[in-house]
Amino acid sequence: MTHHRQTKIVATLGPASSDKAMIKTLLEAGVNVFRLNFSHGKPEDHVAKLEIIRALEAELKRPVAILADMQGPKLRIGTFKEGSVTLSEGQNFRFDLDPAPGDETRVNLPHPEVLSVLEEGGRIFLDDGKVRAKITKKGKDFAEAVILSGAKLSDKKGLNVPGTLIPIPALTDKDKADIAAALEMGVDWIAQSFVQTPEDVKEARALINGRASLLVKIEKPAALGHIDEIIALADGVMLARGDLGVEIPPEDVPSVQKRIVRKVRESGKPIIVATQMLESMITNARPTRAEASDVATAVYDGADAVMLSAETATGDYPARAVEIMARICLRTEEDETYHDMMEVYHPETLGDPSDAITTAAYYVAEDVEASLIVTYTVSGSTALRMARQRPHVPILCLTPHESVARRLSLSYGVRAVVTEEHESDFTGPAHHAAQIALQTGLAEKGQRFVMTAGVPFGEPGSTNILRIADVE
Repeated sequence: MTHHRQTKIVATLGPASSDKAMIKTLLEAGVNVFRLNFSHGKPEDHVAKLEIIRALEAELKRPVAILADMQGPKLRIGTFKEGSVTLSEGQNFRFDLDPAPGDETRVNLPHPEVLSVLEEGGRIFLDDGKVRAKITKKGKDFAEAVILSGAKLSDKKGLNVPGTLIPIPALTDKDKADIAAALEMGVDWIAQSFVQTPEDVKEARALINGRASLLVKIEKPAALGHIDEIIALADGVMLARGDLGVEIPPEDVPSVQKRIVRKVRESGKPIIVATQMLESMITNARPTRAEASDVATAVYDGADAVMLSAETATGDYPARAVEIMARICLRTEEDETYHDMMEVYHPETLGDPSDAITTAAYYVAEDVEASLIVTYTVSGSTALRMARQRPHVPILCLTPHESVARRLSLSYGVRAVVTEEHESDFTGPAHHAAQIALQTGLAEKGQRFVMTAGVPFGEPGSTNILRIADVE
């Protein structure tokens, strides 16, 4: 617990980061949450990584969250006779249901539901938008198009149909099997991909049935039209700008990012900003200046966490990518402009006594120059309320539940410690919190802290006490 950085880091595990030595190095470099990408690998591969993480968690004596990211209904084209083709602007091209390998004139589109919603004049983007086509003719089992921008196109590349709600199930059979496997492993978060409607989220929630927290990934424009309902149904949100940035104009991505981060923060739930954050570090030892600025922008926006994907999964410099991301986050949080931005916007807390207490704790901590804020919580709700305020000092969360401590590893500023429950007398818990603050290096003797809790202890949602105490 030596990192006093408030913004958390999510790192994806893969071939470059699958052994215990590297995973430990990543933890020591600043990772708070590990992402297991179920688009790749077998369940047994993920089990092996999870067991390593849990062993290191015990060794390093700090909770670590594990996020299982589902593949979702990823749309892909078929294959080519030669493995790839090169398409040029202005040429005609055909998408059809024929499973035979394609060539320079056609390719299999193994998704009848996509063909059913394509319209003349509509667009298809392939391989993250590197190839763009406009539909010129539509048939029952085919669509003809003209290439608007060409490039090399290889087997099974992804496709996007911007501006169109595609009638595909939110959870594929693979997703359902993977969710069952992930829950059996004991992951803390399940990430649902390609969410389009509130009904998609309800289906995932029913399947998970409280055995893990649900993170919804915003990567389809259709989700933006239901964003308030989707946020309300989820436990957290990931803004996955890769696929989203293909389907909406690039000039819209920054404003969408700011709007979604603000909405999720206002809800009191964690928000991850993801995709291509330090992408050049897959092969380079230093990020570009634009990438450093991109990470900083997510921090200035108030994100709970920023995420590394291929940088740590398959990159040449996984540990260095984490170190640099941590440095960017910490330096941004030290900036006076950042403090001003967090101060200007505080979520509405009228009408809820628990919210009133945590808001008061934020301002009291500022006034008495407290070194940290302590929350006792059973469900995690008190810590989430405090994180929503984006305090400039760490939030020491004391909870009797290991699952709660792990889940809160994703939330802004929270350092969770598993500890026993206390009785309603407030003197003992204050002394206990002071001892843990010393042990974790979050405070020194003589410093002050602000503490919130609910009396009687152990009743979720009853935060009603605020106390100022000294570290003795």
